[in-house]
Amino acid sequence: MFLARLPMTMNGVLMTLYVVTGLGRGYGAAGLVGAGVTLGMALGAPLLGRSFDRYGLRPVVAVCGIGTTVFWFAAPHLPFEALAAVAVPAGMLSVPAGSLARQILAALVPDEELRAAYSLDTISVEATFMIGPAIGIAAITTLSPTFTLSALGALFGGTAFLIWLIDPPIRASAEPGASTTRPPLRSWLSGKLVATLLIAAGTLFVLVGTELATLAALRANGDIGMTGLVIAVMCTASMTGGVVHGAVKKSLPQGLLMLLLALLVIPVGLADHPWWLLMLVLIPTNLLCAPTLAATTETVSRIAPPQARGEAMGLQDASTRLGLALGSPVVGFAIDHSSPEWGFVAAGLGGLVIAAAGLLRRRSASAAREPAIAAAGGGGNG
Repeated sequence: MFLARLPMTMNGVLMTLYVVTGLGRGYGAAGLVGAGVTLGMALGAPLLGRSFDRYGLRPVVAVCGIGTTVFWFAAPHLPFEALAAVAVPAGMLSVPAGSLARQILAALVPDEELRAAYSLDTISVEATFMIGPAIGIAAITTLSPTFTLSALGALFGGTAFLIWLIDPPIRASAEPGASTTRPPLRSWLSGKLVATLLIAAGTLFVLVGTELATLAALRANGDIGMTGLVIAVMCTASMTGGVVHGAVKKSLPQGLLMLLLALLVIPVGLADHPWWLLMLVLIPTNLLCAPTLAATTETVSRIAPPQARGEAMGLQDASTRLGLALGSPVVGFAIDHSSPEWGFVAAGLGGLVIAAAGLLRRRSASAAREPAIAAAGGGGNG
């Protein structure tokens, strides 16, 4: 799954560079294609998850692997208009490596060790983001765009074939209810799960906003050359937090982790230069990045029934992509109309607003359940 995620971390930057340099279009046009792919992934994740639940791993991975490979082999030969038109369906056919990895872990790992497993999975994600974009940029700047995009397609297809060949379990046969009929969506898409998904969206809003504000601050202060080092330290801090989260017997809940993540990023803009000070003040909030993501997955896995876990994990993917899609323009607008310092404030406050909606949804669902339980108890006593 580490290898399957690598091309996913490259495709955004490679598509942007190809549209700008290869097709001679602007960054707005590149953003349009990238947004189409992201939208397709968000729409496709729950649908593919439902297909995993219904048809199993191999048929879905085979279709996705072939479709994604064809798209990336064809991409360097398509005009911009055609590329923009097929971006959404191409995104929908992407192998959902993230949700699939979490589903496999839920099937293979005992419940008491899931926190450690999901933490390691999140650490693996951080590692791919440290490696993938750098490899992609180096390839497309030294090799031809046609070769690079075709190689990306081959990597997508090769990793899909490996997953198909290994055919890991996506549901443990010993799980309660694993062989029963699939429950209706309304029975398990509870208020608590919706709240969890909203908090996940808020988390990604904070993360993408923080990254954007960091890049803007480094650029404004003439330290853009230190971007790689700063991002590497941010990723290392996140991985360290993931190790601690997975090692402890009991960690903080998802909601509290998210609140701390957002609150700690708000004052970062007060120390945005020199670059080494910015790097240091970014460490506390990034320590909570991997734990928050791992806690989200653990909560979704615990709430969703085994026979609908693929769709639930797909909804988690969709919610995180929604947070990503909202974070970039909102924080970018704040930076364009003020300064990079306010970008950190916008990232933290925006995440808090989304997470607050989730926490309020969870509270209202709990409040509605308590009178029902009390009424049921009173009826039994009578």
